Amino acid sequence: MDTQYDLDSVIRKVPDFPKEGVLFYDITGILAVPEAFRFCIDRLEELCKDRPLDAIAGIEARGFVFAAPLAERLGVPLALVRKLGKLPGKSFKKSFELEYGSDTVCVHEVDVVEGSKVLLVDDLIATGGTLKAAAALFEEHGAQVVGFLGVIGLPFLNYEDVLKGYPVDVLLEYKGE
Repeated sequence: MDTQYDLDSVIRKVPDFPKEGVLFYDITGILAVPEAFRFCIDRLEELCKDRPLDAIAGIEARGFVFAAPLAERLGVPLALVRKLGKLPGKSFKKSFELEYGSDTVCVHEVDVVEGSKVLLVDDLIATGGTLKAAAALFEEHGAQVVGFLGVIGLPFLNYEDVLKGYPVDVLLEYKGE
């Protein structure tokens, strides 16, 4: 396993996206460099290999990229947390408020097993709103969320306050510009 990789060197910083004044941290640079991607999966595995967990849930869409290989390595099922209208089967839904409007996350009912321990994985943890809604979705239907895992964390957006009470681990934090 790689012991260290400079992830910051491959994460693309895109100013004024998706709107003016926002600096977007783009993980596609990680995917373009196999060594960087391998390093991420190795580190994510290391962060959660000793946690008792029964499943991993990936957050649409970039969270899937990291959650899928992690679930395979750990030998646990992968559940997909998607936006409203994207899942073909019977789904549980959870709406939540955004800064300007609202959104809804969904998961297939068959992917939520009562009593199971679930780790939620995303590429970037910003405000924590989507992850909190996804956690509520699982917990309202009998699963236990054991924590959150991300590649990038933006603590200056106060996700720690929103996700209080859960372990949150990220590989790289940006403190804000």
